[in-house]
Amino acid sequence: MMSLPVEVEVAKALIDDSAFITIRGVRLSLDELIEPRLADIAHLDELRSRMQSATPYPHLVVQDWFNPRLLELVREEFEVLPRDNWSTQTNAYARVERSRVGARMGPASQLYFWTIGSSFFLHALSHISGVADLVSDAHLFGGGLHETLSGGSFGIHADFDRHPRTALNNEMVFITYLNKDWQPPWHGALELWDAGRKQCVSTVEPEFGRSILMSHGRTHYHGHSKPLAVPEGVTRRSIAAYYYANRFAREDRREAMLSTYLFASRSDRSKQVLKQILPPIVVSAIKRLARR
Repeated sequence: MMSLPVEVEVAKALIDDSAFITIRGVRLSLDELIEPRLADIAHLDELRSRMQSATPYPHLVVQDWFNPRLLELVREEFEVLPRDNWSTQTNAYARVERSRVGARMGPASQLYFWTIGSSFFLHALSHISGVADLVSDAHLFGGGLHETLSGGSFGIHADFDRHPRTALNNEMVFITYLNKDWQPPWHGALELWDAGRKQCVSTVEPEFGRSILMSHGRTHYHGHSKPLAVPEGVTRRSIAAYYYANRFAREDRREAMLSTYLFASRSDRSKQVLKQILPPIVVSAIKRLARR
């Protein structure tokens, strides 16, 4: 029998007072999926201060924002995601495996991405980063499941500026690592470089349960440049999602919010016609004159 999408299972669980969801026999409380202090404005203010003062560019490293049992389930799903749902990026700068855009992931992975794409999480990220009206990407372009094998690397780079389909501005990336008992000599630490591309300023070891929120900019260079030197059977695993914003939304929002009524008054219909045929600058000038 076909299983329900995880969003439906979560919605059903929310109706129940117990609010649990079970994945492969592991019972998870929906109230305990994510750090509860993300609902505390004072805590968000503290995180915002940390992010804005970080060098070489705004970023925030946190530990254990997510229920470890959920992350363990996500980690398991790397093993069972069908091969045709993966793509291999191999060139002079990178050797890394990624889940394909639109891949049908396991239920734990779906639940993780459903959680970090929720209104609650977007509100928290907006408060922390200072970027209003963030938009998540259900298709996970550039995100999803990432895995680097022995000898693999990801050269120092700055991320893309816009989403390839929606053209929304890339504002930040959120990454959670899934590697238990990670050893620094294996390499694989995320390197954050200065704007001049001269030196690594900060590193983040990809430990299990560690997450990084990293603002996007054309000089926000990062990567893990040294080939992995991991023991047999060990890989570097992470899950990632990008967040976007429409920087012109504030200019467009005022007109877009208005509804068009079928039985509008004659004067209102005349105003709508004028708005359609007159340049916006003329409409704005008329409004200013009317307010005098």
